[in-house]
Amino acid sequence: MKPAVPDRHLASYIVPLDPESGRVLLGDHLKAQLWLPPGGHVEVDEHPAVTARRETVEELGLDPGSRLSDRPAFLSTTVTVGIDSGHTDVSLWFPLRLRSAERLHIDRGEFRSMRWWSPDEIRAEDPAKFDPALGRFIANPFLCIPPR
Repeated sequence: MKPAVPDRHLASYIVPLDPESGRVLLGDHLKAQLWLPPGGHVEVDEHPAVTARRETVEELGLDPGSRLSDRPAFLSTTVTVGIDSGHTDVSLWFPLRLRSAERLHIDRGEFRSMRWWSPDEIRAEDPAKFDPALGRFIANPFLCIPPR
C-alpha cells in the first residue's frame, strides 16, 4: 500500500543528462511539488533497473535503449514532501544520455512541466525546490557524465 506501508520505499530515478550541454532534465512534480528527475517506486519483485526502464517509457515516452545505465550512479534517502509526504524514499539514480532537442511525451499525470537545468541554474535556485540530494549529484562531475 502506498504511501504508508512500508514506511520506506525503494525508488528508481532516471536522470536525463545532455552530454553536450551538461544540463539535467527535471520535472515539476505534481505530488511532491518539487523539481525532480523522472522515476518511480520499484514494484514487488521488480529489479530497480527494470523500474528505471519502465519509468523512462511511462514518464518520458521514450525507449531508453542502451542510453540508460543499467547501474545506478548515486543513492539517496529522502523523507517525502507534498501530497504523499511522510514516508522515506531510498532512491537509486540511473543516468540517461539524452539530447535536449529530442522529442519527449511527458506524463502530465506526474509532471506539470519539464525543463532542462544547467548545474549553475540549480545552484542559483533555492535548494528547497529540488530533491535534497540533487546538489550533491550535480557537484560530482563524474556522476554528471552519462556512461556510453
